[in-house]
Amino acid sequence: MKYYEIQILGEKSMPKTSKEQIADDEQKIVHELQKNSKESIDKIAKKCSFSRQKVWRVIKRLEKDKTIWGYSAIVDNEKVDLTHYTMLVKRTIVPFDGKVRDNVSEEQLDNYFPELNITVEDVLYVNGKYDWIISFTAPGIKETKKFCEKLLRKFSEYMESYEVLETIITIKKQGIKNPSIKEQVCLL
Repeated sequence: MKYYEIQILGEKSMPKTSKEQIADDEQKIVHELQKNSKESIDKIAKKCSFSRQKVWRVIKRLEKDKTIWGYSAIVDNEKVDLTHYTMLVKRTIVPFDGKVRDNVSEEQLDNYFPELNITVEDVLYVNGKYDWIISFTAPGIKETKKFCEKLLRKFSEYMESYEVLETIITIKKQGIKNPSIKEQVCLL
């Protein structure tokens, strides 16, 4: 077997294996999708210097193996009369029972209190001062307080404390820069 060496700035390196090349190609496509998931396959292919068919195959494979979970729209909450909040939760040492674990993993949080018009965007289990981060939108602080109080009552055994932060300005969300940032930056 012959190895072909490539000289880059005085260093010798081996050519990439096909697995490394596939991973690099997937990463390029994922990066383009993260910038704009509505971008046409033709434009993604052009930006990545790939064929349209290759981009389509890679996207389908990434969707099938759940590397890509889905696609979503980024909405200007102010224009739809909603406010974004982040809830930081410190949990107790009581282990979750199976029912609670299933409810959290099956996205039941928005369904617990439908009358409040809360949309849960993210539920993250994290390492640090807090254990959970719950990101959501609500019509206002009144509904947010009700939501937090009801969550605390429902999960009192598992929640030691919580803190709620209101988003004042969204500078970047899901990797996308806020197109109205120049008008909003005066609030900083």
